[in-house]
Amino acid sequence: MRRLICLLAVGLLITAQAALAAGEIQLDVKEKTLSNGMRILVVENHIAPVMSTYIRFKVGAVDEHNGITGISHFLEHMLFKGTRIFGTSNYEAEVPLMKKIDSLGVLLEAEKAKLRSPLRGGSEERAKALREEIAAVQAEQAKYIIKDELWETYLKNGGNGLNASTGNDGTQYFLSLPSNRLELWAFMESDRMANLVFREFYSERDVIREERRLTTENQPMRTLSEALNATACWASPYHWSVVGWASDIENYRLADMQEYFHTYYHPSNAIAVVVGDVKPEEVFAVCEKYFGAIPARPTPRQVFTEDAPQKGERRVEVEYDAKPSALIGWHMPGIGHPDVAALDVLSDILSKGRTSRLYKNIMEKKLGRVSAGISMSRYPELFTCNITPMGQHSVDEVMEATLAEIDRLKTEPVQAWEIDKVRTQADADFVRSLSSNIGLAFQLGNMEAMAGNWHYLIDYRDEYKKVTPEDILRVANQYFTKSNRTIATLVSADGAKPAGGPGRPGGPGDRPGK
Repeated sequence: MRRLICLLAVGLLITAQAALAAGEIQLDVKEKTLSNGMRILVVENHIAPVMSTYIRFKVGAVDEHNGITGISHFLEHMLFKGTRIFGTSNYEAEVPLMKKIDSLGVLLEAEKAKLRSPLRGGSEERAKALREEIAAVQAEQAKYIIKDELWETYLKNGGNGLNASTGNDGTQYFLSLPSNRLELWAFMESDRMANLVFREFYSERDVIREERRLTTENQPMRTLSEALNATACWASPYHWSVVGWASDIENYRLADMQEYFHTYYHPSNAIAVVVGDVKPEEVFAVCEKYFGAIPARPTPRQVFTEDAPQKGERRVEVEYDAKPSALIGWHMPGIGHPDVAALDVLSDILSKGRTSRLYKNIMEKKLGRVSAGISMSRYPELFTCNITPMGQHSVDEVMEATLAEIDRLKTEPVQAWEIDKVRTQADADFVRSLSSNIGLAFQLGNMEAMAGNWHYLIDYRDEYKKVTPEDILRVANQYFTKSNRTIATLVSADGAKPAGGPGRPGGPGDRPGK
């Protein structure tokens, strides 16, 4: 299987390079909307008898609200827990046990609510007893649970790379399979879309809480990023991280998850992409047979909450026993806005490669590590600079040098060779992104979900190539103002900024699921 995938990647890369050399890439994407609203995209590639599949649900952290932040990420975990068919040796025997767990869970949540208010007279002993009773019933249910049966089934049928990810703007499930397993894929994925069983809800909630502790609270850059976004994005749902607030995780209710699942995880809010050794009409027929049998539901209402224009610089300090670092964020528009491409070119000129401005003028001088990048997001978010000083240099010193490079962009037009260089780099990145079945599936599904049309993958590349020095000068002056920026800095526990030292590099935003 691995050899076939490598051959496929080489073949796609050669095809994409040839098309790029001719000046244009044409993607022969066949598309269909099923009777229940589910979108299907198919690209044929018959180099090897394999295919990659990608299902994108148009739901992520931005669709949450206070009280259930992080629930999209939690659901990502739950979709691997199985259905009435998979993940169990006896579903009928599980049903009464799950009902008992659910009823005990309601009692536990009521007791926890009392404990959160000192005047309501909750009992820690009662809460502990309920947790122990839930654990005992879960142990009884565990006799019927078959761990990882979904993955094991795929693995026995030649599957590779089964995984999922959740971001601010979407959730996706993907894997590669021999192309003669198309019907198996459609059956299994439609089954967990239609017949998901919320097994091990309470134990998995504890797993998610521990994941937040390990990946966010114990990671200085993730903690700093969370503080930056909470400070810069007052109103928009980018205010919280993908993993969610700790108190929300600890207090999820099963009813919350069930309602959220039924609102967002259905065919009319989903896109499936299949790339590989398949025939489009066969894919459409199989998808209609399995996914098309799932009833349509109303399209979820989109989020409309955006931040008002920022009226002054915001600063936040995070106390952490860690090496120094800082993040700077400026508000920028979301996907589809005409200024995004210019900001993208600007960020590449600043920090992409060893000839970029930040590398030449800061990193080569051993002042610090600095990166810059845009957010290609569903709604307006942040352009971010990530700063880590080197040696004895301070955060303030490196930040001053970084802001000086930003200010240069406001007064001095960039050179033609700089734009030509990043265009060439962008072309190379674009070709690489199309050089595998799964890479192409990701790109098509992401653009279909975010922009409403997969062809924006091509259109955006054209927008990027049209950016001029005058465009960069204009957006630099428009967005990189003091009143539009937020600065988050790590400080020591006594409030002083720590002395310089080799820092941990991180990408712009450095957020879970990004």
